[in-house]
Amino acid sequence: MLQLGALNLQAISSISMIGMALLAIFVRTRASRKPVSAVKIAMPTIGMSSGFLMFTVPAFRIPAMWALLAFLAGLLLFSYPLIRSSKLEVQGGEVFIKRSKSFIFVLMGLLVLRIALHSYIEQYISIPQTGALFFLLAFGMLVPWRYVMLLQYRKLKVREFQQQKSL
Repeated sequence: MLQLGALNLQAISSISMIGMALLAIFVRTRASRKPVSAVKIAMPTIGMSSGFLMFTVPAFRIPAMWALLAFLAGLLLFSYPLIRSSKLEVQGGEVFIKRSKSFIFVLMGLLVLRIALHSYIEQYISIPQTGALFFLLAFGMLVPWRYVMLLQYRKLKVREFQQQKSL
């Protein structure tokens, strides 16, 4: 009976990951229609940081080395495609996220890779610990991606300000 419960938890976890990826694609598509701000760029990172509270529950705790490796994998490997497929542009004095068909493919590719890794890793450690590892991996992807977007945003705003000032 325990195996059946674990199987259901695994299925729910996989379906949730797919749902979150589809939600990210939907939100990203809609977001490209509205101007962005520094706050809109930074908020996902700030909001996601509340997930660190999971580590107050003993079932989610993992060795520090695992945590570091998961975070670094997200930071050094998985953030790069997100950074490359996310560009900002100025339209009518406002900064917008430039639509990119490659972003959808990047998200789908990362999702497939993440599901494969998730299925493999959860054979060796508990499902909550697997969730903790993948949270750190996702946070490691999000931080540099949003940081680069914030740098692009500030660069575009400074350029826009200088152009308006010279007129």
